[in-house]
Amino acid sequence: MSNTDEKLVRMANQIASFFKTQPGDKATASTAQHIKDFWDPSMIAQMRNLLANDVEGLDPIAHAAAKEVTAA
Repeated sequence: MSNTDEKLVRMANQIASFFKTQPGDKATASTAQHIKDFWDPSMIAQMRNLLANDVEGLDPIAHAAAKEVTAA
């Protein structure tokens, strides 16, 4: 995994960590919304590529949010 990929995973995990205290599926939805609102389309495309290659290191909330965002 490249340094840029590692930074993207770390950023997604930081966002998920912030929203982790929200009840139920709100953490995933809030994380996904933050990514949609603030990430550049190229960052989302890069995450799509990472998910397609079974990226490791994503927090479960970050992983679910990334899948939601990249499915669109």
